[in-house]
Amino acid sequence: MADTYELYVIRHALAEDRGDAWPDDTKRPLTEEGKTRFRRASRSLARTGIEIDVVLTSPLVRTRQTAEIFAAAFSPHPAVVNVDALAPEGSPAALIAELENYSRKRGIAIVGHEPGIGELAARLIGLRHPIEFKKGGVCRIDVDELPPKDPGALRWFLTPKLLRNLKK
Repeated sequence: MADTYELYVIRHALAEDRGDAWPDDTKRPLTEEGKTRFRRASRSLARTGIEIDVVLTSPLVRTRQTAEIFAAAFSPHPAVVNVDALAPEGSPAALIAELENYSRKRGIAIVGHEPGIGELAARLIGLRHPIEFKKGGVCRIDVDELPPKDPGALRWFLTPKLLRNLKK
């Protein structure tokens, strides 16, 4: 299975509420609690020994912050790359096509928003209906090629609470 790509599909962590304080939704940041919880979850996941080569993220503030926290938990720290296809107006098809640019990487984290991230995960494993992600949730999907032409295998799907409590 040396040719397997490990895709870690992640929904951004807990963000500030929409409203008057954040009239521009693209600038809405993570809450302090969201940062703290996701930092703990990312460190727990890093202790399991997985390797991340690159983190692809929506360019919105809350996803970029989530991606940076995730990358910081790993050594060496993977690059964090903005990918427009992960923005709320992006599409799973566009992101899947974009993955071809990362075919030299084996561990790829993908940070996005609901419902798009749930639609992406479903499409990657051959489902028609989206998978519901809680904020800060992570799943691993293995695929044989990039971009994937056949459904991949869902290896695990962890809620934020389970991630924070992982022990090596």
